[in-house]
Amino acid sequence: MRIEVAGETVFYGTGSGAHSPEQPSVIFIHGAGMDHTVWLMPARHFARHGYNVVAVDLPGHGQSSGQALTTVEQMADWISAVLKALEITRAAVVGHSMGSLVALEFAARFSDQTRSLALLGTSAPMPVSDALLDAAQSDDRVAMAMANTWSHSNPSLIGGHKSPGMTLYYGGLRLLQRTREGVYFADLNACNTFESGLERAAAVTCPALVMIGDQDKMTGPRQAALVAAAIKSAEVVPLSPCGHSMLSEQPNAVLAALKRIV
Repeated sequence: MRIEVAGETVFYGTGSGAHSPEQPSVIFIHGAGMDHTVWLMPARHFARHGYNVVAVDLPGHGQSSGQALTTVEQMADWISAVLKALEITRAAVVGHSMGSLVALEFAARFSDQTRSLALLGTSAPMPVSDALLDAAQSDDRVAMAMANTWSHSNPSLIGGHKSPGMTLYYGGLRLLQRTREGVYFADLNACNTFESGLERAAAVTCPALVMIGDQDKMTGPRQAALVAAAIKSAEVVPLSPCGHSMLSEQPNAVLAALKRIV
């Protein structure tokens, strides 16, 4: 679906469901260099179980127009504007990686619009190595290969996809390679410069859930646990074996956890 926000086209996936004012809503926020397609399985599930699904393409990503936003705070403001444009008063907010920071910032500052919160592959702060930032700033495709390798657990790097003939590693790499020039660096830099994550976590008042991959090399289990500990009464869901790309590595476990919070 497409709407207009601040003069730019916003694309969002609905899971093939129809919007109804009577239904509860859930908004999905993707990670750096990604788009709404990472949420295909949960989007389809919730659309078929009585939810309005809004799986956004952030500005400059996927089928949304405009320039990539450069801070997590700007992205949270944009999420609020999207929900208002769709006349959704409150929603469950789900974010992965960079999207988890956006979801965290949103839930803390826009508590009146947040029904519940789910964070996947999170860390606060979320530092990005100089080598990765430099490669991304040069639009060197090696940056995508580096991040994609670090995003997968060891079993996923040698196979292990639940669907025969599919490869987790190259599927993730191809998705990153579709990113427009400059967008991946903008995303990584936004993660690297976001410093108020734990402060925002302490301000969250809604029900919350944090999923943690035991082999996550991008947002380590210890760092994710610190975020969960900062949120009052947050549920922690460990995933194993699982790296940062938990939506593709452990889709069934992720969906099962989301059912409890959305």
